[in-house]
Amino acid sequence: MAMVGHVAQAACTDAAAPGVQWRRCLLDSADLTGADLTGADLRDAGFKRADLTGANLGRAQARRAKFVSALMRATDLSHADLIQADLTSADLTGAKLIGASLRAARLFQANLRDADLTDAVLDGADLLRTDFSGARWVDGRTICAEGSIGRCHPAPGNADGKVAG
Repeated sequence: MAMVGHVAQAACTDAAAPGVQWRRCLLDSADLTGADLTGADLRDAGFKRADLTGANLGRAQARRAKFVSALMRATDLSHADLIQADLTSADLTGAKLIGASLRAARLFQANLRDADLTDAVLDGADLLRTDFSGARWVDGRTICAEGSIGRCHPAPGNADGKVAG
């Protein structure tokens, strides 16, 4: 870790840890299975084809980060800042995106099967061919039906049959 003035600057080779500073780091194809990256600074970082299965990225700052084709099954992204992040073809099966900000994020062909999107913000997000089958929608009540591609279609048995958000 280098000292610049009185502020510590982390190197891209620093170990995965809560609050790690990996801004603009390239971690393509990295194995970060189960890593605790709570509150990490991941802005503009690259995680293409990385394995983040079961990792905790809660409250991470990941604006403009690239998670293209990343394996993110059961990853916790609760309250993460994913504005303009690229999650093209990412596998987010069973991921927690509770309260995450995905404004203008690219989720083209992403797999969000069984993910929890309660209170997530999707304004301006590219959802083309995104699989929401079995996902809990942003309203926290609606479960998306099997075959919900590009948008959430309420599963039979949802209380009001409407999708909020």
